[in-house]
Amino acid sequence: MSYLMLDVAGTQLQGDEAEVLQHPAVGGLILFSRNYQSREQLIELVRSVRRLRPELIIAVDHEGGRVQRFRDGFSQIPAMGSILPAAQDTAQALDWAKELGFLMAIELLACDIDLSFAPVLDLHGISEVIGKRSFASDAATVTTLARSFIGGMQDAGMVAVGKHFPGHGSVAADTHHAQALDNRPLAEIAANDMQPFETLIAEGALQGIMPAHVIYPQVDAKPAGFSPFWLQQVLRQQLRFAGVIFSDDLGMKGAAFAGDFRQRANAAIAAGCDMILVCNEPEGARTLLHDFTWPHSTAGMLASLKPDQGRLLDALQNESRWQSAAALAARLHP
Repeated sequence: MSYLMLDVAGTQLQGDEAEVLQHPAVGGLILFSRNYQSREQLIELVRSVRRLRPELIIAVDHEGGRVQRFRDGFSQIPAMGSILPAAQDTAQALDWAKELGFLMAIELLACDIDLSFAPVLDLHGISEVIGKRSFASDAATVTTLARSFIGGMQDAGMVAVGKHFPGHGSVAADTHHAQALDNRPLAEIAANDMQPFETLIAEGALQGIMPAHVIYPQVDAKPAGFSPFWLQQVLRQQLRFAGVIFSDDLGMKGAAFAGDFRQRANAAIAAGCDMILVCNEPEGARTLLHDFTWPHSTAGMLASLKPDQGRLLDALQNESRWQSAAALAARLHP
């Protein structure tokens, strides 16, 4: 059972985009900076999508730091890697992480956006594309800070999607533009990079996982997002993850390994991905809606990613927490 998550070109839906979004294989919409002019415009764009398909998952990459799609009219969330160095102690860092998770989530949910692809659970290593997107360089610190950040997200009613499984921090190449190889053995990856995923999955903190487009040659010849070993044997069976697996963007160079878009989607689905992302490639997305057989999908998967309405209503009424968290973000943002 799998769905397609795609994007749209601008700040309003075009006629052909509205038609595409009504295809039963489409389960989600991902938004980018080009889709944003103001909060009012964003809310109207989301409303236009909801009128067509209220059950669609509307998502965005809104981690903070340099990966935050909406800026004017939103709080500027600091990079996760800046929290601990700015704090006086670990207790303060944990409190700040929680409040920033709440702030990030409540500002998106107030615009009826279901989720942000966050948090990043990679360890800070040699990867420039990860860098300060990571909370820290060691697994224990990443786990504790991410747990607090997720707690804040949950207070607002938003589910968490951890990325990039099993870990992207130890490769220099940017998989948006090149193929990335991590030559470490499985034992080393499992003892370090996988630990935040393993712990937070066991605690039930993650409802979604996004794998890396990284190849780990000592483990498997396929990138993690196309690997039945990583997604089925390790993630599903060993770690007992029961949530939604999102492919990373199939338009990235790191996905070219699998062939054309039909071949990429087939490979990702066969490996175990539940939601297939195709971004910035409208023709590639449309290819997958014609002459492509999608596995049977259920609405229950989409419902599992929707916000907790009770928590959301309480959070929307907690204006003082929102304002306090916004002030914290303003102090921490460079």
